[in-house]
Amino acid sequence: MTDTMLMPVVPTSDRTIARRVLLDSAYAFTAFVLAIPAFVLVVAGVAAGLGTMVVAGLGLAVLLGTAYVARGFAHVERLRLRSMVGVPAPLPSYQRAQPGDSKVRAVLTPLRDAQSWLDILWCLIGFVTGAFAFAVTLAWWATTLGGLSYWFWEQFVPRGPDNRSLADMIGLGESRSADVTLQTAVGLVALVTLPFAVRMAAATHAAVSRVLLCSRVELMDRMVRMEESRDSAHRAEAHSLRRLERDIHDGPQQRLIRLGMDLGRARRQLSDDPELAADTIDAALAQTRETVDELRALSRGIAPPLLVDRGLEVAVREMAAGQAIAVDVAVDVPTLTEPVETAAYFTVAEALTNIAKHSEATRAQVALRAEDGMLVVTVDDDGRGGARVAPGRGLDGLRERLAGVDGDLVVASPDGGPTRLRAEVPLR
Repeated sequence: MTDTMLMPVVPTSDRTIARRVLLDSAYAFTAFVLAIPAFVLVVAGVAAGLGTMVVAGLGLAVLLGTAYVARGFAHVERLRLRSMVGVPAPLPSYQRAQPGDSKVRAVLTPLRDAQSWLDILWCLIGFVTGAFAFAVTLAWWATTLGGLSYWFWEQFVPRGPDNRSLADMIGLGESRSADVTLQTAVGLVALVTLPFAVRMAAATHAAVSRVLLCSRVELMDRMVRMEESRDSAHRAEAHSLRRLERDIHDGPQQRLIRLGMDLGRARRQLSDDPELAADTIDAALAQTRETVDELRALSRGIAPPLLVDRGLEVAVREMAAGQAIAVDVAVDVPTLTEPVETAAYFTVAEALTNIAKHSEATRAQVALRAEDGMLVVTVDDDGRGGARVAPGRGLDGLRERLAGVDGDLVVASPDGGPTRLRAEVPLR
């Protein structure tokens, strides 16, 4: 449940305030109008269904029809939440009969769906919150309009000798001007507080509606996204391991095999040609240094020491400084968690690697910033374009890595350039 459903929020612009007040008022007034038939039909249906349960099949049939009636009212309420309150109200995926179900089980599928019973519960509780929203909104509008127009219609109110005005009762005097002034002041106070009152009334009913009608589907969607993120993380990890294995096989492993062969040859040459053996050993030492350097480069691809020790900004600037082309870096981010930092680092690394290999660019820009709870990473270059997220390629592996932290990757790279890679990663 979002904060906008729990707290009265009034926009700042006059036009927006007026529109919000009208929408909230319409939502509160129609809430009661919708709640009356929903409450009556559902209460009657549940009572009749439970009361006729002893009759074979009849009680279940009545409850089944009641579930469909409640589902219809719930669907209308979700439409009202989106159009009038302006909050997301996703439609649930109601349970459906499975191919192996029996006819009876298939027919009674709605009664086995938890959301159907939540719809029924909303029809009962929504009557209470709808009546509350209607009463509060009606009272505030009546006080506002009645108080501000009291100067006009007060003269038509018949008064007897024993009638006393509100102003007279509280000691402000018996004069008409005192009565009009008091009623107008009450109307002005009601007008000032009207946006907050109708927002509170609408938010109360909307909060109950969202909890009962939308929270379950939102939870299910979140579980699906978490499952997809976990699968993406596993695929990205498997892809990284395969890539690391291939790089070790093609690089350090081949060098180590050659190193062993060189040392064996030098051993045989020691007795016949010591100078040639010394040259062979020098070449082997050079192979050793190159192997160590390559292993260090591979280790940086697993967990870059500079990122761990000094943070994302320093690591990205160091990476950009080592490129063959000029790379401008702009970083404006708060303290980040390790998974977010790592995802951002490898996003920049993969983008700059692609630029160096394929783009023929002369300049690139890297920007990292926090925006609306997201870490936004953009990498632009002036190359020839044509970059695509293809299965099995580097960008596809990057997309999987980002999906593992609920991130998203968008690549805009028309033929002829320029290219923009944009990644978004939740800060939490």
